[in-house]
Amino acid sequence: MNKKKYEASTAENHVEIVNIASLEKRVQDHMSNEKGAFGYIRGGAEDEYTMKQNTEAFNKAKIMPRVIQGIDHADLSTKLWDIDLKTPIIQAPSAAQGLAHAKGETDTAKGVAAAGSIFSISTYASTSVEDAAAAAPDAPQFFQLYMSKDDKFNEFLIKKAVAAGVKAIVLTVDSTLGGYREADVINKFQFPLPMPNLAGYSAGDGEGKGISEIYASAKQGIVPADIQKIKDMSGLPVFVKGIQSPDDAELAIEFGADGIWVSNHGGRQLDGGPASFDVLPDIADRVDKRVPIVFDSGVRRGEHVFKALASGADLVAIGRPIIYGLNLGGAQGVTDVIDHLNMELSITMQLAGTKTINEVKNTDLYY
Repeated sequence: MNKKKYEASTAENHVEIVNIASLEKRVQDHMSNEKGAFGYIRGGAEDEYTMKQNTEAFNKAKIMPRVIQGIDHADLSTKLWDIDLKTPIIQAPSAAQGLAHAKGETDTAKGVAAAGSIFSISTYASTSVEDAAAAAPDAPQFFQLYMSKDDKFNEFLIKKAVAAGVKAIVLTVDSTLGGYREADVINKFQFPLPMPNLAGYSAGDGEGKGISEIYASAKQGIVPADIQKIKDMSGLPVFVKGIQSPDDAELAIEFGADGIWVSNHGGRQLDGGPASFDVLPDIADRVDKRVPIVFDSGVRRGEHVFKALASGADLVAIGRPIIYGLNLGGAQGVTDVIDHLNMELSITMQLAGTKTINEVKNTDLYY
């Protein structure tokens, strides 16, 4: 795959969406000549049990509608710290978006900004953090850090992100090595495009390497003290991403985490673990509103967003759906995905008898 010129989508158009799940097949067809790239974007670890459970788990929770509340529309606006948002749906950091679209994270940043939300750029992005920031200069952006064994490299990455104006660091702690993703093995997948954030310091920029080689530079054995280390390097709030246990949430807060990001990496790391939604309520109980909680993994409906908020999340992040929208329509496709979920969420909120995001957060679900 890396032996030929990689040709990603250049689509720039509105994407008609009936439901988010239907986008996957359309993207697969759209990327039919780049099977390895689609497999990397779509795939999960091993038997993909956890990946599938991430979405199915939402069906365990039921919404009890309140129908005489006098609600004629829903207000999706919310806040994170001093950041005003038009929606509680944000973008989860996703690597190598140039696989899906020629403009990669540049268009994602534009599309997310147009939706009034937060864009997060990965360490392993196809676009530099500087170029992504320049694409949407007035919109909030986060930098997701895969912590290296080399602290000087960590500092190099963080200084670039701080200079670009990011508002927070998202420290990913569930990826000290890559999960066993069989689609990548079958396709002999190697990244056909460079990763600009790695250039200028490391021995290479990731081009022509497989996922195991990319993760080889990740720090083995992240410890709680690393949270404060990243805070000291950046001077910014730090979300700890990949939390799946209440005990880890407690430990992260004890060591300085400014936010907890409940996630199992979309089922791409440990297969056989619980669905992200299944662990959210217990983690939220332990956090007890001391810091904000972001939730991701498996979200495909506005109803899922509602249930995550009602279970303790403050914001809900989506990954693959954003990449699918990017592939099919560029920046506009990204906005269309968020707008579609907003539409479904608005309907769910009104029919459930909740006008605001705070009211959703105070809704009891039934099991």
